[in-house]
Amino acid sequence: MTFQEHTFSNGPFNRPPFGLQTVLPNLCKQAGAKNLIFDIRTLPSGEYSFPYHYHRNAEEAMYIIEGEMTARTEDGFLKLVKGDVFFCETGNTGAHQFFNHSKSACTYFDVKTFFGMDVVVYPDSDKVMISQYNEVFDLKKQVDYFSGEDDVGRRWRELGYTQE
Repeated sequence: MTFQEHTFSNGPFNRPPFGLQTVLPNLCKQAGAKNLIFDIRTLPSGEYSFPYHYHRNAEEAMYIIEGEMTARTEDGFLKLVKGDVFFCETGNTGAHQFFNHSKSACTYFDVKTFFGMDVVVYPDSDKVMISQYNEVFDLKKQVDYFSGEDDVGRRWRELGYTQE
């Protein structure tokens, strides 16, 4: 099956100006992949992909099938055109976001490693997402590991524990 035979649709994270469309249901689910997430995506003219982000536990690569777009990276901006491969390593050095600066849609193949769970960090908005569950948290409210754990013995007693 060629990508032209697929229908592109808005995914769960679309809201102007984030207009990235993808094949639904996702190709990786159709194929039964366990350690890769992959799909064909199209970014309409004048739209952004996802918010600027990086993955803590996933590498990602995109192959431009047709059209062109601009990638925002930690090092600046990079124009991507048909035939280019764009690779994002884990961590902040792999941060990325796309904008379609052209008059035509840009279609690309997106593949990402998947090993059970990924944490996605959004540096512009101080958020983090647990991607397996699509749960998003505000990093400005980050607390100490032992916050709220001052009287652990009291909680045990409330649960009925008695020391023998």
